[in-house]
Amino acid sequence: MPVPTEIAVRARQLREQIEYHNYRYYALDAPVIPDAEFDRLLRELQSLETQYPELVTLDSPTQRVGIAPVAAFSKITHRVPMLSLNNAFNDAEIEAFDRRCRESTGLSQIEYAVEPKFDGLAITLSYAQGRFVQGATRGDGYTGEDVTANLRTIRAIPMQLGIKQPPALLEVRGEVLMLKADFAALNVAQRERGDKEFANPRNAAAGSLRQLDPRITASRRLHFFAYGIGAADGWITPPTHAEIMNQLLDMHLPIARQRNVVQGVSGLLDFYRQIGSARAQLPYDIDGVVYKVNDLVLQEQLGFVARAPRFAIAHKFPAQEELTQVMGIDVQVGRTGALTPVARLAPVFVGGVTVTNATLHNEDEIRRKDVRIGDWVNVRRAGDVIPEIVSVVTERRPPDAREFVMPTTCPVCGSHVVRLPDEAVARCSGGLYCPAQRKQALWHFASRRAMDIDGLGEKLVDQLVDMGLINSPADLYRLGMVKLANLDRMADKSAANLLAAIEASKHTTLARFIYALGIRNVGEQTAKDLARYFGNLDALIAADQIVLQQVPDVGPVVAQSVAQFFAEPHNRTVIDMLRASGVVWPEDEPGMSIQTSAIVGKTFVLTGTLPNLSREDAKENIESLGGKVSGSVSKKTDYVVAGVDPGSKYIKAQELGVKILDEAALLELLNSLK
Repeated sequence: MPVPTEIAVRARQLREQIEYHNYRYYALDAPVIPDAEFDRLLRELQSLETQYPELVTLDSPTQRVGIAPVAAFSKITHRVPMLSLNNAFNDAEIEAFDRRCRESTGLSQIEYAVEPKFDGLAITLSYAQGRFVQGATRGDGYTGEDVTANLRTIRAIPMQLGIKQPPALLEVRGEVLMLKADFAALNVAQRERGDKEFANPRNAAAGSLRQLDPRITASRRLHFFAYGIGAADGWITPPTHAEIMNQLLDMHLPIARQRNVVQGVSGLLDFYRQIGSARAQLPYDIDGVVYKVNDLVLQEQLGFVARAPRFAIAHKFPAQEELTQVMGIDVQVGRTGALTPVARLAPVFVGGVTVTNATLHNEDEIRRKDVRIGDWVNVRRAGDVIPEIVSVVTERRPPDAREFVMPTTCPVCGSHVVRLPDEAVARCSGGLYCPAQRKQALWHFASRRAMDIDGLGEKLVDQLVDMGLINSPADLYRLGMVKLANLDRMADKSAANLLAAIEASKHTTLARFIYALGIRNVGEQTAKDLARYFGNLDALIAADQIVLQQVPDVGPVVAQSVAQFFAEPHNRTVIDMLRASGVVWPEDEPGMSIQTSAIVGKTFVLTGTLPNLSREDAKENIESLGGKVSGSVSKKTDYVVAGVDPGSKYIKAQELGVKILDEAALLELLNSLK
């Protein structure tokens, strides 16, 4: 019957698109669509040609593999064509493949050789009398590119076969790829040089192998795995594919460890699931598994179709990359106040699930990838990894695509957004007030080295916040037995103990209070330094960045964090509420005249067991007067405080001539300064 006009037009469009993407993929090593999108185009054309055989032409993409080689390399005609495999995407297609094999051979069960499907670049290696003489890419399946000089740089490829009596001629078929670790290292180097990063290991391997200068190929760590043979002279061919692979291994050719021989369709599907579950842990990328009828006689009996063998098939994993459109970019605020841009996507099925969101990490990453609202993008999802945008298809960018602008105020609480000079992440400055940071702020506030509210752990904080009982640390001091009684697994005694711990926390130190506020970059020691220097909280709140940098060990980054925290009105409001709730500390703590203390800036090392003081008590006493406590003895150590069984630190102090104090001498020194 005649081919409808619209069908003929669609077939022509599909051929043009497929050839264009073949050119991008094979010639330029710069694909603009993921493999799954290409597979759909090819399958649609195959379906049309099956329905209307009149559409089939000799130059149809369904009748050949890839495209002709680029002119920069000389051409090599393959003695045995390098044809590709048909693809299957579900169990039903594998069951149909097995049924065809059984029906064509008259057997009730078929034995299959199974192995991973590498995601790399197919090549052929020619060995004459066991010596590597030539290598080529697949090209269009019949004629490839001579990349012998580049292949010689790949250490995984033996220059001499490891057997005493090699065949006169042996063509080894295999895949050049880049291991995941080497790919990550290459992109780090590209980034440091300011060069363009590669999208994935397959692109990196293809681009590296097809360099005109072999020295560039040599500088990149490529790998090779053999998966079969082509032409062979002077070699007794083994009876099965599995035995061929064993002999290739004996010849010192690398092959996949994850291979097996299985029986029937159940064996095929079991292997598929086994490899799929281990996929993320493999050192290289795979995009499926390959099934081959193991018996070579049966292979010959089954034969070929136009572009692929009937005795083999590739069972593809769910696509890990897909094409979709960015419908918008929102900003999420994390537990620590970090603002993360998230792309809202047109729903797309990738990696076995429907994806509607993808992380954009930070503003710098958006600018580097040039992601805009309205763009068509390639999205990747591997296992449980959060989906991310790999690249933008700029050729499909709509005229109204809009650039993303990071908000200057927190989308959750309205506090100012700040970004420190040494960080890529922008953050909300309303740490004590922001609902997104509420649980993290409360848990830190109650921790042992902060306000030390015993019994207030993460799970209890979650309950209090989820039930709306507390919105800021100040609300802790308004809790009562009635409110706590509504919590799960909270008995009267537990509630009473918690209330007692909250009440006791009202009497603290300025250093603990500063640390409890959760100011970014302000740890326990910096909080002590700030408390000693300023003496009271109001002086600290009023200090600008210049004044803050006068504090010992406080640099510009810490100074900026502190100044920005106290500049946020929401934070100051919560601090006022805490003070109004009865949280107090000595406004003039011992040691506030540390500028004149004899041990300001002196370094102490504690070793051994002291008779009366705990290590923590001794440390707090020293630091309250401006001293520092270190964990190791060096020439810069001023005092070593030694107790019972002092150990190696005591010996080293003697060798260096460091002054050694016992507990009594330490207390005498500290009391004289107080």
